[in-house]
Amino acid sequence: MKNEPSPILPGATIGILGSGQLGRMLAIEARKMGYRVHTYSPEKNSPTGQIADLEVTAAYDDLEKIAEFAQGVDVITFEFENVLSVTTDEAQKHVPVRPSGRVLHTTQNRLREKTFLSENDIPVAAFRVVRSQEELEKAVAELGLPCVLKTAGFGYDGKGQVKIKSKDDVAGAFTSLSYHEAILEAFVDFELEISVVAARGLDGSFVHYGAVENSHKNHILDVTIAPARISDALAKQAVELSSTILEKLDVVGVLCTEYFVTREGKLLVNELAPRPHNSGHYTFDACNTSQFEQQLRAVCGLPLGSTSQPKPAVMINLLGDEWERGTPQWQKALQIPGVKLHLYGKAEPRAGRKMGHMTAIADTVEEALANAQRAKAALQEF
Repeated sequence: MKNEPSPILPGATIGILGSGQLGRMLAIEARKMGYRVHTYSPEKNSPTGQIADLEVTAAYDDLEKIAEFAQGVDVITFEFENVLSVTTDEAQKHVPVRPSGRVLHTTQNRLREKTFLSENDIPVAAFRVVRSQEELEKAVAELGLPCVLKTAGFGYDGKGQVKIKSKDDVAGAFTSLSYHEAILEAFVDFELEISVVAARGLDGSFVHYGAVENSHKNHILDVTIAPARISDALAKQAVELSSTILEKLDVVGVLCTEYFVTREGKLLVNELAPRPHNSGHYTFDACNTSQFEQQLRAVCGLPLGSTSQPKPAVMINLLGDEWERGTPQWQKALQIPGVKLHLYGKAEPRAGRKMGHMTAIADTVEEALANAQRAKAALQEF
């Protein structure tokens, strides 16, 4: 057996577990490079399925279907974390899964993730495990108020969490999460949120896109500014921590590390996402190699691509709310210089649903931000 696996070259078939917009953009990059794409999820006519060569519609716990799917591809990756461990375990019997099921197992559960980070001396907010009302009351007493109670598993975009502001909130907090295993985190009074999207190759090589600045509305990413408006020293520290995380987890693929920047200028890791990330969407237009092509290169054992970004960029999310008054005025938004539009092929716009995004590229961060905001406002100029 060779020490290094042979690269998976164009013409091979990429299997994607999940079929949302992240898989769609990965599939676009794969098709550009000559790969075939199969996607697997419970959804029909999905964003990824519209681009893929084959869309398999089945449940993630249908292990016979998973085995059949795996035998029809050359490598499997995923576009979101909430895939069952038994699913990746079954797939790995037949074909490489990258990042590995072990990475997925760690990052899809907040308790396992926070424990991993703490054990590797990565800075995180103080936390406690909570499995009962009694443990919650003890944890609140130790961490103080306010604090945040989060389900341990299967949470994203603010789902599965509740803020505890006073002693009166403690009684109903654990019940509101349906008595699932949870973690209680000390509340972080942060200055801003940043993230680093990075990739690690099969040979251990590492590349990153630098620190970007994120703002959220209702727990959903609203705007990403690239590069982040922070000091060079803080940006360097964020990249170094991300490099350590990818190495310790033995990631092959893309991983995004989300950080809080505290009022004191310290970094705390908030969450990990072992896949392309919403805050890296700007790379599709602004960088030499997008995060999606980077994911493809990594999982196929190809050399990682240049992450150079010639000009600043700002990404702004488009949620279903933009359709409340009718079809948004795309033509008006696209009149603004340097603005790119991406729609994900979702048929039904709903409030809070990610339907697409726009990226503005300009000579300065300030100009890119102003143009992105102008473009979003123009969508409602009926």
